[in-house]
Amino acid sequence: MAIYAIGDIQGCYDPFCELLDEIEFDPAVDQLWLTGDLVNRGPKSLKTLRFVRSLGDAAITVLGNHDLHLLALAEGKISGARRFATLRKTLLAPDFEELVDWLRYRPLAHYDKSMDTLLVHAGTHPSWTARQTIARAREVQTALRSDNYPVLLSKMYGNTPTTWSEKHTGYKRLRFIINCLTRMRMLTAKGRLNFSHAGSAYLSASRKLRPWFAQENRAAADTRIVFGHWSALGLVVLPNLISVDTGCVWGRQLTAVRIDKPVPRVVQVPGQAR
Repeated sequence: MAIYAIGDIQGCYDPFCELLDEIEFDPAVDQLWLTGDLVNRGPKSLKTLRFVRSLGDAAITVLGNHDLHLLALAEGKISGARRFATLRKTLLAPDFEELVDWLRYRPLAHYDKSMDTLLVHAGTHPSWTARQTIARAREVQTALRSDNYPVLLSKMYGNTPTTWSEKHTGYKRLRFIINCLTRMRMLTAKGRLNFSHAGSAYLSASRKLRPWFAQENRAAADTRIVFGHWSALGLVVLPNLISVDTGCVWGRQLTAVRIDKPVPRVVQVPGQAR
């Protein structure tokens, strides 16, 4: 059995299939950990959704911000004729309702105790342990799986609150959790979420921004965290940190990292020409 973590696919179905061939993926014995953002920007979101769904337990995927956008579009909570044009075919598919229902039951975080490895789309708040991250993710998952989930999809947009507090309640609390797990890259010197920077993780001191994973005294520092979302960061393979969004949809690479062995194996294929 092999377990491979794969970065943001974003509708790049052909490179995804090529990558699975390269790693000789066998769904009968192997498992994929997908960092989310299965859809949007690339040309074949519908095929990607259908294929990942067909893999059943052989594929674990967490929700990314673009996956949540698709759910919001499906419920009419956002409009996006231009921004989400690549999702039009998905929205019109005859099996769309089944795909949406499957997607909204995906987790926002996944943890494997045997490997002490946490899978998220963007990151985890520096004050949260792996166990706390899973607990926070479950709060959102419960809301997404309830009959009232369209309300969450309408309330999840916004950049506030910027700091975590156990006193946060309701949709304010859920929005913060979603922003941490699906949008976060940088924090200010005072630990506030900052969404103005999506480029390099290395900034001048005058900007006073640091990557979430570079914050001091991070609670989950001893847990290996696998994440995507940050294509400008690119491939990072460290003992306790694996970044696997390598910009496939921007024509760079789609990356798989084997995570069930002491020395991770990295396999890449060319990205999608847009």
